[in-house]
Amino acid sequence: MSAAIAATFLAVAAVVIELLLPGRAAYHAGWYNVSIAALAIVGFIAGRRLLRRTPDARLRFAVTAMIVGGAVVALAGVASGLLAPDDQTFVGAPGQRMRVESLGILAFPLASTEHVASGAVTLERPLRGAVTIGERAYYAGNFVVRATPRDVAYVEARDLRGNRLTVTQPSGSVFLSPVLLMEHRQTIAGMDLPYDSFSVPAAQRVVKAVMFTAAQAAMLLHGNAALGEPAVLFAVDDENQRPIPNAIALSAGGRAVRAGGLMLRGDVITYPAVAVAATPNLIATALGALLALGGLIGAMVCSLRPRFARPRRSPERS
Repeated sequence: MSAAIAATFLAVAAVVIELLLPGRAAYHAGWYNVSIAALAIVGFIAGRRLLRRTPDARLRFAVTAMIVGGAVVALAGVASGLLAPDDQTFVGAPGQRMRVESLGILAFPLASTEHVASGAVTLERPLRGAVTIGERAYYAGNFVVRATPRDVAYVEARDLRGNRLTVTQPSGSVFLSPVLLMEHRQTIAGMDLPYDSFSVPAAQRVVKAVMFTAAQAAMLLHGNAALGEPAVLFAVDDENQRPIPNAIALSAGGRAVRAGGLMLRGDVITYPAVAVAATPNLIATALGALLALGGLIGAMVCSLRPRFARPRRSPERS
């Protein structure tokens, strides 16, 4: 019976780990899912042999429950690993509502210049209402969802007299958002840096913005401690995206800088993205694991009972 128990519960453990530690690339690897299936098959074969050898009906029932429970869990794990979509991170702009297939609608909060989002991401699911998504994992059917903070740039543009100008993102997901999501990458001075762009229609300018962490900004500024803060590098072009001479400036710590006839300010703030990882079905895994555990306990009780049964006394001869 030990082979049936070991193989079944190794398969169950491999699937339960996917629920406890979601989002690992190995869960979608072929070798991982083949291993789960192989363990389930070994447990089934060993359990079937045990059923043929034992005449005890209670032990047969317990072993059957253990095998069936393990098979249910293994099937849920393999189906998730081979058929479910790969893990994804959804990056939304402030105020954007993003539909995610098989999950629902992600509603992203507005943002402020206080270095944080002014709210939390909510998940709206049909017939189930809305739930708040935080950094703790939220299990939604065959998926686990959590918010992951990421750095974005909050930009502001003014003319040289101090009048605020409208910022637009023609290629962005939200046209009038002042928050740049920084989803593109480029290399500057050997550093791989995120960048984005925006337009200032009133001034007929297109501005490219490159974001630096505090450590990267300090390296760029040769260790100048006064400016060792997150920074945004602005490069201003004309409306036809032709570079303007001497129109590059670095806004460190949210300070306003002058470039291309504009006063520009870039603040590095924290804004949530949403990580979605496929997991084995929670209900199927939980029920299968409980069935397998109950079968194991029942099988152990049935196996130990004969050892503690009292021998019958033979009738005394008169």
